[in-house]
Amino acid sequence: MLKPNNAWKWYFDTDANALMLDLGSDMVFKVAIEKKHLIPDAFVDTPFSVDDASLFSTYSDAVSQLPLSGPRQAELVLNAVAANRFHKPLLPKSWFFETQAGHTTPAVGSIVDLKTEHGSESFLVIENAGCASLCMHASESTLALTDTKQMRFCEAIKVMNDRLSLNQQQYDSRSGHYALVG
Repeated sequence: MLKPNNAWKWYFDTDANALMLDLGSDMVFKVAIEKKHLIPDAFVDTPFSVDDASLFSTYSDAVSQLPLSGPRQAELVLNAVAANRFHKPLLPKSWFFETQAGHTTPAVGSIVDLKTEHGSESFLVIENAGCASLCMHASESTLALTDTKQMRFCEAIKVMNDRLSLNQQQYDSRSGHYALVG
């Protein structure tokens, strides 16, 4: 997995029409967020901050639980850091997802499941705004939201927390080590 350093830099590439992260050593990462969803700060060259590095670590720990290859985990983590910092605010689109009994307020970096009438997939919690969370699709397979609308890997959506359920794989791996309180 990649290790952040102070040479990393966010910049907008007008030729690629995309936000990029210069990783040094001739490596550049293209962020999956569409230009229309970026805040104005995304168009200004900016160093990879200490806060970015902290989120990188938090997200990396979470996605290590997922059945993704190392490069796909890095892709998810870098897109999540970019979304946390540069994605325009979203309104919740909870109507696509089923309400979950016994839902919990997820911590940033939690892996949660969201269920539609067409299936269920894992998501990474990018940020929690109290009653709703910005989540990123963390599965390589697409998730059908309706008969005509699908979510792709690394696509972000905001949903009310009553639609989230703790990912069972994450729950199983942690339940032997921690007491559940609440």
